[in-house]
Amino acid sequence: MAVDTSAQSSAPTTPSTPTRITSVLAGRVRAARRTFRSAVASALLNPLLYLLAMGLGIGAVADPGQAAALPGGSYLAFLAPGLLVATAMQLAASESLWPVMVGLEWRRTYHAIVATPVRPVDLVLGNLAFIVLRAGAAGLLIGLVIVALGAAPPLGTLVAVGAGMLLAAAFTGLVTAFTARVRNHQAMTALLRFGIVPLFLFSGTFFPIDRLPAALQAVAPLSPLWHGAELARLAALGTDPAWPAAGHLAVLVGLAVLGAALAERKIRELLTR
Repeated sequence: MAVDTSAQSSAPTTPSTPTRITSVLAGRVRAARRTFRSAVASALLNPLLYLLAMGLGIGAVADPGQAAALPGGSYLAFLAPGLLVATAMQLAASESLWPVMVGLEWRRTYHAIVATPVRPVDLVLGNLAFIVLRAGAAGLLIGLVIVALGAAPPLGTLVAVGAGMLLAAAFTGLVTAFTARVRNHQAMTALLRFGIVPLFLFSGTFFPIDRLPAALQAVAPLSPLWHGAELARLAALGTDPAWPAAGHLAVLVGLAVLGAALAERKIRELLTR
């Protein structure tokens, strides 16, 4: 007896998980096209000003003996990899604050997205992929400047961009989970002022942490940016990191996995209740 398979063949199929994640990523890319020029300008201009004003400006008046003792042999070489990954951290944090608030509260676009076959986990991972790729694109722009200034070789700078992308992944999930939990702009502003900015200043971006008081040196391993800066300098300059490279990698990968899990859990609670 023949079996009628027409009903089975016409039944809708659920997209696979990679397809759903890719659809979220593609949506973020399409939306980003509207602000492409300003995004490129902001990603390049601020680090360029820091490199010129501090790397060349302050580096020119720094004591030559002390500058030569820094990793890379000059203040510019020391600053460049740290600034590259610090920019990735700032970008990841900003993309995980207000855009997430827009999706959850102000425009509730996340609610519309999960009304499709896209699940909360796909939404979180798609956003994470977009932010990591954007951090990589910004890192490549900064890397071109670093290479043009002679601060680091091209191949090492390219590997340092990878360290920045890993750092962005470590921050994205954690900050997304924070935004989903607080859901007000005062808390987000406070996180930038009292969390991101101090990390930017005191995690080895602008000076070695051994210049800090002993108490602050002891808590440096709590800063993801410090781990990212150590990896970036290892890649770009070939310097010896404070920890084995595997230790720095383990911290950043662990934070990325933990952050993604916390973000997915909280966003799923908000969108499915």
